[in-house]
Amino acid sequence: MDIKEQIGKILEKVKKDDSFKEQFEKEPIKAVENVLGIDLPDEVIEQVINGVKAKLSVDTISQVADAIKKIF
Repeated sequence: MDIKEQIGKILEKVKKDDSFKEQFEKEPIKAVENVLGIDLPDEVIEQVINGVKAKLSVDTISQVADAIKKIF
């Protein structure tokens, strides 16, 4: 299983689907398993969840930086 591919899949779903984003924030393991359609070991699920959260944080920081650049 390609972890990066799964992170990308979950990330796209989080960005496009507000109800999924809400579920991911409340119950990330259940949300990821539902999208992937398979039951994975917790350590694999945690890697996917951490990857998605990291990417979301980077995207948010990038958006804030872009907004600040526009001000100045």
